[in-house]
Formats: sequence, structure tokens, C-alpha cells
Amino acid sequence: MAGTDSEYDVLKIATADRLAIKSILVIQTKYIGDVILTSALVRNLRLAYPNAAIAMLCAPGLRDFVISQNIADVAIGFDGRSAGRSLLQRMKEYSSLVADLRRRKFDLTIDVTDSKTSRILHRSISAPLRVGYNPPEKPLKFWEGQPANILAPTFGHGGAHYLYRYLSPLEALGIELQEVIPMLEPTPVGRSASARVLAQSKLAEKAFVAVHAGARFKGRCWQPERFAAVMDEVYATTGLRSLLIGGPDESATAQAILNVAVSPLVSVVGKASLETLTALLADAFIFLGNESGPMHLAASVGTPVVGLYGLTPPDIWGPLGVLHRTVEPPLPCQCVAPDLCKPGNPGGVYCVHRLPVAKVAQATRDLIDAVRQQANETPNQTDSLR
Repeated sequence: MAGTDSEYDVLKIATADRLAIKSILVIQTKYIGDVILTSALVRNLRLAYPNAAIAMLCAPGLRDFVISQNIADVAIGFDGRSAGRSLLQRMKEYSSLVADLRRRKFDLTIDVTDSKTSRILHRSISAPLRVGYNPPEKPLKFWEGQPANILAPTFGHGGAHYLYRYLSPLEALGIELQEVIPMLEPTPVGRSASARVLAQSKLAEKAFVAVHAGARFKGRCWQPERFAAVMDEVYATTGLRSLLIGGPDESATAQAILNVAVSPLVSVVGKASLETLTALLADAFIFLGNESGPMHLAASVGTPVVGLYGLTPPDIWGPLGVLHRTVEPPLPCQCVAPDLCKPGNPGGVYCVHRLPVAKVAQATRDLIDAVRQQANETPNQTDSLR
């Protein structure tokens, strides 16, 4: 915890009756996987502060997802990227956002984004209680100040997985960790949409493999033709068809798979909302895909996962709470893309390209066998997988 605060006795407020906390803001403007992991933080905050309304500052495209999944009571969109906007436009947007956040008079703000921009926002909001990381993920420049007056360790609760970074503010606030694993549920609207997709595609619940061949960073994407080969082998050996999922910007990857696959595939790439995708992943027998947001989404709804990794370590970013197999190449490696790779940058290297089809296919068959065996051993498969 930081020292004295000019306006508040922070220690006294932090240990006061939690019923007095009426409004909390969680600053999480990163990607969908980060939001899913952060949902575990919010669930614990709800238990600790039963009278508080919880808002989340998130990427604009995730506002509906945050609300529909009840991750927060209020979702406020913020895009810190330039995205073709002029400096003047961004300054106006920023000023308007800060004014709006200050009007909401939050009692507690928690910055888990931990970026230069989020720290500036954190300072500007001026809540009585402000939680941030010590040390931050990237060292502060000599001219930067730490706006938090309650400091959380980099990784709390003794865990190495990145989830424990997002849970760390609980430790700083003296809150006992009660719920660890992110767990989401499809909405009724999502379930209805998923049922329509499956009916149109002649797929049955828990009888198909959901496959995500994309990722936000190209370096994390296994080759499309190799995905096609694995899906063909899985169909030939287990009878399970595959459903391709992904966003509109992944259409070319999906088409490349469809062009070479010989097994009957279905694609909803670019056609399903996040609400529908959540339900489709819950209806899948297993998930196969690159290390990305949909992988974490599949795990959060209880679907077993085969995750493909390159430089990103599975023990830090692996699936949680479900049966899973993670496949990674031996490291360090002889670079397969010396003209493209950016050493030390998990999103800028192509180590995942070294994964052979046989290894991924074997991991997928192993997981299918494990799920089937567990389903035969327990009367409630869903509960056993969480």
C-alpha cells in the first residue's frame, strides 16, 4: 500500500465496512481472453462488496459481451488506439470519457490493464480507493507516477498463470479468494441461436469439434492446411465433424481450410455474434484451436480444449478448469521464419508452425477418448469437466 493520501486515510477506508462501497470500476481494455480471466476477479468483488454496482471499462466491441454474460453491471467502451482518428478527435473523446467517469463518482477503481494510458485514466478519475500493480508490467519511466494508492503484487495468491495477475487486486484489498476459475453461461438468446445453427448444419449437441484457426497475432496461427488434415483424421477415426468459428477478419483462413479439407465441415466464421459463439462452444464436444480468446471462452463454458502454442507458455496462458491437452514445440528452436520472427515477442514469432500434424491429431484423439471415458464414469459430464 502506498503512503499517506492527501485527501483520504486510505488504510482506514480500505479496512472499513465493505457495505459502504457502492460503486466499483474495473479498467480492462485488453482482449476477450483477458476479459474472460478478469470475470473471476469481478465475481469475487461481487461477493466482497454486495452493495456495489460494478462497471467495466472495456474495448467497445466487447460491451455487449460483458453485459450479456453478467461480467459487469455496466460496460463503458474505450478504444485507446488511434484507429485513423486525429489527435484532436482522440483528445475530445478522452476528455469526454474522463468527465463521464468522474460524474459516476466511483468509490473504488481497479486498473488491471496496467498500461500508460490506463494509468493516466486511473489518475484522472480520482476515486478514493485506487488499486494498481507494484511493480507494473512495464517499468514506469522516470517522469511517470503511480496513480494507485493501494498496490497489488504482480502475481497474487502464489499462482503463475496470468489469471492470478487479474486476481491479485483481491489480495491487496484484503479479500479472501473464494472463486478462482472463470465460468460463463450461454444466454437464452445465444442458446436459441446455437440451436438454429446446429439444426441447419445437421450437427448434434456434444457431437462436433469447434475449431478456431485464427488468432489476433499471425505468429500464433497454425497453418490452415494442417488444421484441415487434423479435422479430416478426427472425422475418419472418431466420426466427429468440425465446426469452424472465428471473426470476419478470419474468413480467408477458414476458406483456405475449406478448400483442402475432404471431411464435411461447417463454417460460421464471421457469421456468429459473441453471444451465439459462447453457446456454440458450450454445445461442442471439444475445442481445437490456437492460443487465443475463443480458447479461453471454450474453457469458461466447460468445454474441453486442445490448445496449440508457440512461444507463449501454456502454464501462464493455458486453459483452466477443464480437461485439456496443450501442444507446443520444443524450445528454443531453429527459427522457421527468420525474416518474420521478432525474438522474445510471443505474438511476433512463428514457433507454432513447427507443430506436426501427427502430434496435434494425437492430442485431439487423446482428449476425445478422455472425455468419452469420463462421460461413462460419471452421470453428470458437465459438472465433472469444471
